[in-house]
Amino acid sequence: MITHTEVGVREATGHTRISTVLSRAPLGLAAPQVRVEVHLGPGLPAFAMVGLPEAVVRESKERVRSALLNSGFEFPACRITVNLSPADLPKEGGRFDLPIAVGILAADGKIPARALERREFYGELSLAGDLRYTPKLLPALVEGSRCGRELILPFANALEAVLVRDGKLKLADDLRQVYGAVNGWAVLPAASAPASAATAANPGGSGNSAYMDDAARLSNAATAAAPDLAEVRGQFAAKRALEIAAAGDHGLLMIGPPGAGKTLLAQRLPGLLPPLADAESLEVASLESAAGRSPSLGGRRPFRSPQHTASIAALIGGGSMKPGELSLAHLGVLFLDELPEFARNALEALREPLESGVVKITRLKRSCEFPARFQLVAAMNPCPCGYAGDTGGRCHCTAEQVLRYRNRLSGPLIDRIDMHVELLALPVEHLLGEAPADTENSATVALRVAAARQVQMLRQGKLNARLTPPEVGKMCRLQRESRVLLSTAVSKLGLSARACHRVLKVARTCADLAGEPQIRRTDVAEAVQLRALDKR
Repeated sequence: MITHTEVGVREATGHTRISTVLSRAPLGLAAPQVRVEVHLGPGLPAFAMVGLPEAVVRESKERVRSALLNSGFEFPACRITVNLSPADLPKEGGRFDLPIAVGILAADGKIPARALERREFYGELSLAGDLRYTPKLLPALVEGSRCGRELILPFANALEAVLVRDGKLKLADDLRQVYGAVNGWAVLPAASAPASAATAANPGGSGNSAYMDDAARLSNAATAAAPDLAEVRGQFAAKRALEIAAAGDHGLLMIGPPGAGKTLLAQRLPGLLPPLADAESLEVASLESAAGRSPSLGGRRPFRSPQHTASIAALIGGGSMKPGELSLAHLGVLFLDELPEFARNALEALREPLESGVVKITRLKRSCEFPARFQLVAAMNPCPCGYAGDTGGRCHCTAEQVLRYRNRLSGPLIDRIDMHVELLALPVEHLLGEAPADTENSATVALRVAAARQVQMLRQGKLNARLTPPEVGKMCRLQRESRVLLSTAVSKLGLSARACHRVLKVARTCADLAGEPQIRRTDVAEAVQLRALDKR
């Protein structure tokens, strides 16, 4: 519990004055509390900052000095020392500009001590004293709200603020507004829906045009229609595999020649999935904010498609404890096109997150843990040129080249992908002809997917792909005919124990889609057919 003597202004002997302002530092999804301690002492005018500040934080003294002067305040002509506590935690970003400025005003006696209690401050200052957009702020807002404090932040961060429900978040345009609010003669608007928040704080139509442009852009992007499954011609087996993948949260690998529709199918998977719940949306938005990105709106599941040249750090995360593509795809879809072209170490780094749903990053004395419960969808060609089995004779790859190409994917990684489906080149009559009248769209398939998911949640509290080995034995029991079929498939295909469990999970999803309480022989047969690489 922070007391009055810890937060506020303390007068000591002589002209020494100290104030403490609360803020938070970015550290992945965590947001450790930072006490910005400001000391105004006797001596020649100087400005010193300690507490492991990075270059951007050290430069804040010039921004703060100019912002105070241009906001009509007098800059203290004394020795100013700013301590960012705890001292062993690296500080980064411009978010500490506002706490430092408020701390100087408080230490100079312009802000009462009690005004700093139960408040946290964030925001980068311009030279004119305006508050600018501050990245990586959402995790701090979540943590601050959990502590029950009032959070004061830039108006430009309102899109992140509205995602934090039941929080006391106040928006400000500049340092003068913050000064008026903490002194009790001005009221800052609370975070609300983007349009109403912009109108409330900007009734004259000026001052927040950049924020309103961003709000309109992001809102339009959130409401844009998702790609429809009916737009994909043919490939009925692949569409069925996509439906099974959506219903049970299974991984999918598509193998086919260029132009067969692998990318089109992968892009339509998010449209088959139910929208994110409020808590899930906040979790996804926090990851995007921790990566320095603007959070998405509308409850749409993320779809990440990194290029095959992406490094292991780009996929897993690292550097300044930023989440990678695996975490940015959390609760959504990670699409890896041209899977064998990825670096081998990058592909092998997928193995543990596919099982645990978590990415752990350790750098020197710091470590972070990011959620990474994504749905993997991958695509590859059947051979280096992509035309293996083409009747036109376009493939000139040797058997050794094809084997070397496919061996870029290790057995343990293939084992962890639930389904492998082969796509054939699209016949010209399907490509140029009229679309069949009975072609199912994404909305129709999504209804079946939602019903199957509801059955799974009622039965076991999780989706089939997340079942543990003991739960597989309990939830995926087979009748005698189905057990014999699976035993034959395991012996002939040489399936590992992990692959056998994944066949059972897929078969359980097939039964759920059909509304059957028991796994049928046809469900097992379909699940085995969807292990194309094992059959090879």
